[in-house]
Amino acid sequence: MKQKRPKVKRIDPLEPLKMEIAAELGLLEQIHSKGWHSLSAKDAGKIGGLMTQRRRKDS
Repeated sequence: MKQKRPKVKRIDPLEPLKMEIAAELGLLEQIHSKGWHSLSAKDAGKIGGLMTQRRRKDS
């Protein structure tokens, strides 16, 4: 019989940056109460775009 492996949650190194930008956009409360999936495509894209901008600027 095959044993199930425990699920290992991977830690995203960009998570702090993502949370910081979400807070600046005023989306943190929505994320904490309803989860990331509750964001509109526009809001998720805005977070991703700002993350990319900041990572390029910092490197």
